[in-house]
Amino acid sequence: MGMWIMAGVTFREAARKKFLWIGLAAGFGFLTLFGIGLHYQLAALNTRVTNPILRREIVGAMLTMGLYAIDLLIVIMTVLTSVDTISGEIASGTIQAVATKPVPRWQVLAGKWLGFTAMLTVFLAVLVGGINLLGYAMARITAYHLVRGFTMMWLECMLLLALTFCFGTVFSTLTSGVLTLGLHGLAFIGGWIEQIGALTGSPKAVDVGIVASVLMPSESLWRRAAFEMQSPVAGALQITPFSNASVPSATMVTYAGIYMLLVLGFALRNFQARDL
Repeated sequence: MGMWIMAGVTFREAARKKFLWIGLAAGFGFLTLFGIGLHYQLAALNTRVTNPILRREIVGAMLTMGLYAIDLLIVIMTVLTSVDTISGEIASGTIQAVATKPVPRWQVLAGKWLGFTAMLTVFLAVLVGGINLLGYAMARITAYHLVRGFTMMWLECMLLLALTFCFGTVFSTLTSGVLTLGLHGLAFIGGWIEQIGALTGSPKAVDVGIVASVLMPSESLWRRAAFEMQSPVAGALQITPFSNASVPSATMVTYAGIYMLLVLGFALRNFQARDL
């Protein structure tokens, strides 16, 4: 019961943060810009491209790039909205108001994680649903295997959320943010090195990318999401930057899920043992 109460309190606190509303405004601004761009793109395609299959693939590639922008936005939102939840409350002493109550510490941290999980799930669903509604309303096109792709993007957010909580139980807010974004940046660069290495036939470069994904599997979840959501033709013909040359396997997705659970477990253990 204490965990669910804490989750509700955390959700309401997160909903009151100005940064969240700024992020929502940026998200709706992006959807507006995407809709305007898609309108003019369709107008040009209708006059210059007569092949309906090619026209569909071009619009689908534009939708994939829009989803990539959403993924970057939700990554930033995940880290910046949650990074001071544990470390900031420990530094200010406000955590003692709840951690000293007759509620186990693990329920306090798990409740906060669930509260942010609910908030970020709604945020991601609004943006992913919005861009697909635009694509369907204007061009009768949506992402392939949308539920699978959404699940991969959601898991990426949850992994980063668990990481910010884990670092927050040990380091300051600034250090936690730098470490989380730094690890994701490592995964980001490694993912592109692996992708380019696969396209150019460089096994060593692919190995470098795989090592980076093992250290931090967040970017591999997006690349799997892109594989699920883009057209097979677009992936095979490399119409988008996310080709089928090197696709993270189901084993990597399972590894990312285990990685997230282990990180969350470390966060619970550290918070339980820390002197507040």
